[in-house]
Amino acid sequence: MTVTAAMVKELRERTAVGMMDCKKALVEANGDMELAIENMRKSGQAKAAKKAGRIAAEGVILTKAENGTATIVELNCETDFVARDDSFKAFGQQLINAAFDTKATDIAALNAVSLGDASVEETRANLVNKIGENMTVRRVETIKDAENMASYIHNGKIGVIVAVNGGDVELAKHIAMHIAAANPQYIDAADVPADVVAKEKEIQLDIAKEENSKLDDKKKKPVELIERIITGRMAKFTGEISLTGQAFIMDTSQKVSQLLKEKSATVTNFIRFEVGEGIEKKSEDFAAEVEATIAATKG
Repeated sequence: MTVTAAMVKELRERTAVGMMDCKKALVEANGDMELAIENMRKSGQAKAAKKAGRIAAEGVILTKAENGTATIVELNCETDFVARDDSFKAFGQQLINAAFDTKATDIAALNAVSLGDASVEETRANLVNKIGENMTVRRVETIKDAENMASYIHNGKIGVIVAVNGGDVELAKHIAMHIAAANPQYIDAADVPADVVAKEKEIQLDIAKEENSKLDDKKKKPVELIERIITGRMAKFTGEISLTGQAFIMDTSQKVSQLLKEKSATVTNFIRFEVGEGIEKKSEDFAAEVEATIAATKG
């Protein structure tokens, strides 16, 4: 029987298991939906799927940089306790090696990579069943083709990979450490998107107008002065969120741009991941949970 995209979609909706695994299960079951679900339950995939709804906002950042290539991965779990588990850490090492070897930039492709006896996705699902927590391979990026590549991980929670032309590996490492600490959003001030600049300028204009409105008439600033003030504030804003405009963390007397110039180097790319950023973490209220349990038993 031919396995259609609609069948794969239905199985995924019913099990919350990945598309590729759903297709494989349907092929092995010759298109029999119920048999596919039964087989997935027996293999533990469906059990893992039940945990898929849980928020996985803890975990680790993993990096690898060598031979002109650098890769970074975020592997999540539900608790920091599991993030320290040996099985979880071992899977993380397999994962970063697989991502680096395949120069991965896509999660679906990475999940399909073989780790020997099983794919990344199958290994993840098996580990979920073993440990009892949801886990997700959330992000992966790879950068390459620079003279010097470096990576840095801070406490397993913040990771950086960076590509530098010129200088040396030590400089690239120091830049990676700076990025981890200072969290720049762009390489240069000129890289800040026009819409971001426009929005900040609008905010600064409103602030300046509000400040001016509170002054006595004799002390009110003319329009020309307000414009100069805003121009200065905008230069500060774009400098603070760009790598080259920031004060270097190892020597705050100079900016990163000055350091790079001294070393005849330029940063061509960088990626910074922080565990759980952007994930809405569940707020636990133990007292409310106890009250709800007591209320349920009375009902």
